[in-house]
Amino acid sequence: YGSFTTTPLGQTGALTLENYITAYTDPETYTLLLDSFLFALGASVLSLVLALALAWITVRTNAPWRGIFELTAIVPNIFPPVLIAISWTLLLSPSVGLLNAVLKSVFSLAQAPFNIYSMPGLVFVEGLVLTPLAYLIISAALRGMDPALEESARIAGSSQFQIVRRITFPLMRPAILAAGMLNFVRALESFDTPAIIALPARIEVFTTKIYREALAAYPPNYNLAATYGVSLLAIALVFVALYRHYTARVETFATVTGKGYRPHTIDLGRWKFAASAGALAILVLMVVLPVIMLFLMSLLPYFHVPTVESLQTMSLKHYAYIFENDRIYRAIGNSLILAVAGATVAMLLAALTAYITVKTRVFGRGILEGLTFLPWAFPSTALAIGLLWGYVQIPLPIYGTLWILMIAYVTRFLPYGLRSVSSTIVQIHKELEEASRVCGGGFPTTFRRILFPLMRPGLIAGWILLATIFMREFSLSLFLYTPTSEPVGPLLYFLWLDGMTGPVGALGILVSVVSAVLGIGARRFARVTD
Repeated sequence: YGSFTTTPLGQTGALTLENYITAYTDPETYTLLLDSFLFALGASVLSLVLALALAWITVRTNAPWRGIFELTAIVPNIFPPVLIAISWTLLLSPSVGLLNAVLKSVFSLAQAPFNIYSMPGLVFVEGLVLTPLAYLIISAALRGMDPALEESARIAGSSQFQIVRRITFPLMRPAILAAGMLNFVRALESFDTPAIIALPARIEVFTTKIYREALAAYPPNYNLAATYGVSLLAIALVFVALYRHYTARVETFATVTGKGYRPHTIDLGRWKFAASAGALAILVLMVVLPVIMLFLMSLLPYFHVPTVESLQTMSLKHYAYIFENDRIYRAIGNSLILAVAGATVAMLLAALTAYITVKTRVFGRGILEGLTFLPWAFPSTALAIGLLWGYVQIPLPIYGTLWILMIAYVTRFLPYGLRSVSSTIVQIHKELEEASRVCGGGFPTTFRRILFPLMRPGLIAGWILLATIFMREFSLSLFLYTPTSEPVGPLLYFLWLDGMTGPVGALGILVSVVSAVLGIGARRFARVTD
């Protein structure tokens, strides 16, 4: 609606195509389209390459320490992506980048060899952010492959390269395509990395254009922002449809049967240590370097290329500052409320929706499933603009409060919780419910005493995922928050814009620790209740 009217936000006007004419007669729009596709394609391809290498080493080889690599490949999920982008900015900035300074000193270079404020820098950082998701999809597919096919080829005289090219890779193709499509959409809708790198570099993608029109322009042009949001949504829906198409065809490539087996482990011989070194290099890029930068930021009085002398000035004053500052204290409280309450509400809705769509024959359950899946394709910036138009028009006093943020979070990320619960509830046989009904138990009793305890593993897993996402969410929050409802994500961004690198590092470390504690606490609760 906002894209088809010329009246400002909150007012009713006549329908028009003027916004689309303005957008698509502007030559810069086509540069924006090209840059958006290059960014999304480059980031998704890089994430696939890194995830494939890491998954193959940890799942299919005898490389040493692969169990540790497998664990740490998931660790980056607790770090806000905006912090990863900030860390790499301080590593590869042409003026103050730590890695650039080291390389210039070692090789006596006149200029910095890397510039993070470029399209390759943007692609590199987003590729690192997306790698964990691609790793989870690809490693799961590798574990599910029957090794009998590869063993048959080996007996027939095929080399390891021929086996990979003619058997392993074709069987992996659906998972690779699914991970690639999903990461393409995630990169296309990402605003965390572009906010830190693309905006200063004057690289325009869809999400930065929406931000400029809605928040950075004066007066803000929410109509044009909505127009670009609709365009972004249309592109995302096409690629999500392709993703569902490829995941629906996975059954054609099924190799898991009733026969028990373990995936074949490839003996790398003397190359196993080289494989471990490669996996370690990937994890240094994904985890170690960003964490080191966060700690340095949080301990140094101001950020600079550290020397032996300057390291002596490190202190905990930035940690004291974040607990003494009312704005930061309030933001942490808001994010905790959104994480705990929002994740709980989302998982209750997910459990009820999963039961209706999987276990009942209620009319319209297919429509319900489609509606709950749709937000997965909804870019956060586009959804935020839609919520602005919707809740300014609807006479509910939630605009500018935590409620609109919670509605946004639950709406946007409900499919993640639904996917976790559906995979659990589909395994619960209907005989258990029938036995409860025979004994006089109604639906509330059956759900509370039978279904809920059996669904608990999926509920806990989904709750942990959503709580960590809600704790660090940035894109939705930036468009919907007010000073009284400001969560951590926008606060980190504005502290960074104000040059307060120390508080950014300290707050980033604190948020990451809180996310880890939420996850560990939920897992411990699950074990206790078992």
